[in-house]
Amino acid sequence: MIAKVPRSQLVLLGLTAAAAVFSLIDTPYPRLAPLQNLPTLAVVAAIAVALRRWPMPTSAVMSICLFLLLHTIGGRHIYSNVPYEAWAQAVGLPSPDKALGLTRNSWDRLVHLSFGLCWVHPVATWLARHKRLTMALATYIAVEFVIAGSALYEIFEWLLTVLMAGPDALAYNGQQGDPWDPQKDMALATLGAVLAAIALRFRVRLRREP
Repeated sequence: MIAKVPRSQLVLLGLTAAAAVFSLIDTPYPRLAPLQNLPTLAVVAAIAVALRRWPMPTSAVMSICLFLLLHTIGGRHIYSNVPYEAWAQAVGLPSPDKALGLTRNSWDRLVHLSFGLCWVHPVATWLARHKRLTMALATYIAVEFVIAGSALYEIFEWLLTVLMAGPDALAYNGQQGDPWDPQKDMALATLGAVLAAIALRFRVRLRREP
């Protein structure tokens, strides 16, 4: 059955795609930014097509788009150079790095955390709605999906950088001198997934209470 995608969801996906396109205009890193953000357009297109076959609530689509927008910002600046410190200073906010005791650009850490926070709800909802799983089982599988997805991404990132030249490989990989960068990224994605799963379970319980 082919369903009509709600206009609000199409707007969210359209804005996300537009952000990915505009992020490549006058980017400071024209050789590397397309590797980060062109795949976002394919993901948005795939989601738009999938929603016709498997309708989802707007909250789930919003979660995915939020993650993709954070990734788009990171991709424009190849993650290691996102100027969030300057942005905070421009609006009169304290330094995020000083407040959190950070010693490196941590936009990539934020995006890995948001991968867990933002994808559990859509995946669990899809499994519960279209595969008829209980929400408890669907949520568990969603957490496992995030853990597996995070690990596969780190492997893909490694394989891609193996094929690139030295300076470009280091810039794309974004380890910033941290040998434990992949493990920390996966740990943050897992933490985000667990937190999202707990929040989702509380939400389900609250709905069931009279």
